Amino acid sequence: MKKEFLILIAIFLVLTLGMHYKEWISYPLEHLNNLPSSGAYGIGSIHPIVFTVLVYIIISIPRGIIKLVKRNK
Repeated sequence: MKKEFLILIAIFLVLTLGMHYKEWISYPLEHLNNLPSSGAYGIGSIHPIVFTVLVYIIISIPRGIIKLVKRNK
């Protein structure tokens, strides 16, 4: 469980810094304060969590398949 949580946090950090690198370097506090009024694809302020979970699911599907194949050998 701890390993999966760390993977989720790592995905969150990579996505956040990858998409908003300039904002985090230039004005990080203002960027965080503007989060409630964000309109990312109509999702609003929960868009970082939604996108992180979606990427986690996309990554976990191949991981699960590989784990099943290795277990059946």
